[in-house]
Amino acid sequence: MAILLGIDTGGTYTDAVLLDDGADRVVANAKSLTTRPDLSLGIGGAIDAVIADSGLAPEAVALVSLSTTLATNALVEGQGGRVALIFIGFEESELARADLKEALGDDPVVFVAGGHGHSGAEVCPLDEGALLAGLETLSGVTGVAIASRFATRNPDHEVRARDAVRARLGVPVTCSHELSQALGGPKRALTAVLNARLIGLIDRLIAATEAHLTARGIAARLMVVRGDGALISAEIARERPIETILSGPAASIAGAQWLTGEQDALVSDIGGTTTDICLLRGGLPKIDPQGAKVGPYRTMVEAVAMRTFGLGGDSEVRVLDGLEGGLVLGPKRVMPVSLLARDHGDLVHGALDKAAALETPAEEATRFVIGQWADVPDALDPREAAVVERLENGPLRWADAVQSRVEIPALARLVQRGLVLICGVTPSDASHVLGRLDDWDRQAADKALSLMAKRRIGSGDRLASDGQTLASQIIDQLTKQTSEALLETAFAEEGWSEPASMARHALMCAGLADHNDVVRISAGLAMPVIGLGASARSYYGAVGERLGCATALPQHGGVANAIGAVVGQVVIHAEGTVTSGGEGAFRVHLPEGPAQFGSKDAALSALRAMLTEQTQAKALAAGVEDIRISESLDLREAQIEAQVMFIEATMRITARGRPRIAV
Repeated sequence: MAILLGIDTGGTYTDAVLLDDGADRVVANAKSLTTRPDLSLGIGGAIDAVIADSGLAPEAVALVSLSTTLATNALVEGQGGRVALIFIGFEESELARADLKEALGDDPVVFVAGGHGHSGAEVCPLDEGALLAGLETLSGVTGVAIASRFATRNPDHEVRARDAVRARLGVPVTCSHELSQALGGPKRALTAVLNARLIGLIDRLIAATEAHLTARGIAARLMVVRGDGALISAEIARERPIETILSGPAASIAGAQWLTGEQDALVSDIGGTTTDICLLRGGLPKIDPQGAKVGPYRTMVEAVAMRTFGLGGDSEVRVLDGLEGGLVLGPKRVMPVSLLARDHGDLVHGALDKAAALETPAEEATRFVIGQWADVPDALDPREAAVVERLENGPLRWADAVQSRVEIPALARLVQRGLVLICGVTPSDASHVLGRLDDWDRQAADKALSLMAKRRIGSGDRLASDGQTLASQIIDQLTKQTSEALLETAFAEEGWSEPASMARHALMCAGLADHNDVVRISAGLAMPVIGLGASARSYYGAVGERLGCATALPQHGGVANAIGAVVGQVVIHAEGTVTSGGEGAFRVHLPEGPAQFGSKDAALSALRAMLTEQTQAKALAAGVEDIRISESLDLREAQIEAQVMFIEATMRITARGRPRIAV
């Protein structure tokens, strides 16, 4: 039998599963807490546990595949490394397009003259002097993104800038033309910026996985799940980590279909940080034609048509302002108080007991701060450095980590960079209080929720009568927000305008409650919901009742991502264009620059040969032996006075197949 090892690293847990490829059955599965900053501990714990549970020798593993939500979570939470953008041939005003300026934040931009036109011809020479001068101003960046005008028609300026950056800075570089062949410079630049920001994170994840596999004597090939559910080699994932956004959700859909056999359903995967929802039609997920959207950003990465919501078991519980108060969950993730107390019980219980003696505890009484860096970070301003110094010996109460109001923005910047994690009350804590979970320190959860219940809302009343009542309110809010997320996805799939407003409309709320008076209103979902994730069984029964639909909660739904990681295929795409250079002139846009041909057929043949060679080489490098090649051609022509005029052709070559399984 061929044993496949699937691994999924999420924000809270790392899952591992062993599948018998011949019998299509789960041999064993296991979970371990995701450990930051040293991811190898959580990955190693999950791998060791699943192998021990199976009773198999590590050498029996024939293929390893990894999916992850770390890239998705980082973008949703605004985290990642500090990067620079080299913007060639663009004006500063173009930063406002495609959310590029928002994504950059305070990260530097170097504007350089240069760029090409639609035909691939140079419209302005690359100003190498300005480029080198700009590079001298950059310090403390972990990566560089490069975007040049019409680089998909001619990448020469991006390539030359890439070589200069590597020579001067020695940091990872992302060129926009390497990620997408589509037009739209600012959107390509956005995709390159996000890719550069994620390189360090995904590299650490893959390195940690490879190191533990080697230590255990597992010599099988390592694959990574792409955002469209296909498998890519670990080497490609290191270069293009942006392609792993929605990797975990894409794997979960494959796992959901494998586990349930459902053909038409809404798949909802709840993790620690996000809830990811996708429509399954005919047993296949829909691919988003506009590119993956994660948080506020629309990228040029091909991925499943997934809607990602900042809602999970570890979402921050926030109290709304106003007379009536109320709760809202997310979108930020925090560490559950009960989890921190498991490893730092004296700190947590001491702080909570001290606060409990007060009639009105401070809002920060249930919050703690944890450093999560492997090495002391550099490029910190004095206030950031002061916070980091206090955290070097371990977690602290919020009031001890932040000793003045002016340090609060410094802490926020450290959180954004992923160097510091906040601990606070979460739905996971509420589940411990209600007895739905027993993984961590329930007593700490009881104390934290009892403290939070004492908080005063705008009317002067307490938030809740006691911790148990508050826990129920939190779980009810999770049910409400999950239901709204499912409805929003459903309305969007049906093409309704303003799906978010529709999901929360008063008529929809009345319909879900089966309003029946002078007017009778009924509403609900018309297809089942497949609930995935470790906590789905705790929450999704109530979600199904609220939406009036069936819920499928498969036995191994908690490790569906890890299952989906090893049931997919390698799929390699390569895309290119042929444009018109005038009558009898057809221009093929190749990686080394445009080439001219005298006929349309000759141009298409040259493009086909180049793309086929590219995809076959990458598929072979990924371990595919039985390669299947397919082609799609989008040919744009116009009829003018009985003559057909060629405008443009876009060709896509796809190579696919299962990765070679070691025997």
